[in-house]
Amino acid sequence: MRFQVSHITHYEYDFNVTLSQQFLHLTPRSFTFQQCQSHALVIEPVPDERQQNQDYFGNITDYFAIQTPHQTLTVSSFTEVQLLPRPTLEIMQHSRTWESVRDELKLEYVKNADAHAYLFPSPHIACSDALADYARQSFTPGQQLIPAAFALTQRIFNEFEFDPNATDVGTPLSQVLANKRGVCQDFAHFMIGCLRSIGLACRYVSGYILTKPPEGQPKLIGSDASHAWVSLYSPVYGWVDFDPTNNCLVQHEHITVAWGRDFSDVSPMRGVVLGGGAHSLDVSVTVEPKL
Repeated sequence: MRFQVSHITHYEYDFNVTLSQQFLHLTPRSFTFQQCQSHALVIEPVPDERQQNQDYFGNITDYFAIQTPHQTLTVSSFTEVQLLPRPTLEIMQHSRTWESVRDELKLEYVKNADAHAYLFPSPHIACSDALADYARQSFTPGQQLIPAAFALTQRIFNEFEFDPNATDVGTPLSQVLANKRGVCQDFAHFMIGCLRSIGLACRYVSGYILTKPPEGQPKLIGSDASHAWVSLYSPVYGWVDFDPTNNCLVQHEHITVAWGRDFSDVSPMRGVVLGGGAHSLDVSVTVEPKL
């Protein structure tokens, strides 16, 4: 299935900005279950300098600098992607016990080198005994990896409340656990923290979900902005994605832009400006099937 995505970021400043330097993760990845057919990035005012590269995790990055004084900045990303079928939960019911995967990750560094980057704490994800205890309610002794991860996904969805005013990017996971409130970024960070705390490899995925669901289906939470979910390493099935915000195994409504250890690795847009004073920010995201 093909989708069209538009992601428009608009800044209004009180005074002139004399220099703006920005680093972007806005180009969707191509991998086994997704092919980026086209991508265009329109920046206004036109940058004086612009580069495209690839980061440590294989994500496509864009950098630009504007040295002309300006009071508005608009970055528009337009994408067309094709999504391919992923394995269903029924197919992955019989995977391996989570303990055997944990032990393999400890012992076989070379075989699982890619997964090892996602085993450890990162800037926004601190592992802890409390997170391990929460995870072990789903990861009971002898439980298979994929069903246990889906059970954890369901528990987070059922026990936590989506609340855009409860947290910010610096809210620690201990507070998220205590209050059981937050947004997709918090729920992804929390689930990753739980999984890493019991020795499993898990990465943070940034992307989009379908804006308008098929007739008769509920609208997914987080469909009006960038979304975030979780990707768990399985030696049998590779990386398997779970969305705790929407209580689902990722299938055909999630478009992947970038992945990393946590949000700090894949922020859609970050940078520095000189001048400008106070500013307002407006972000709009639309994802629609391509007919």
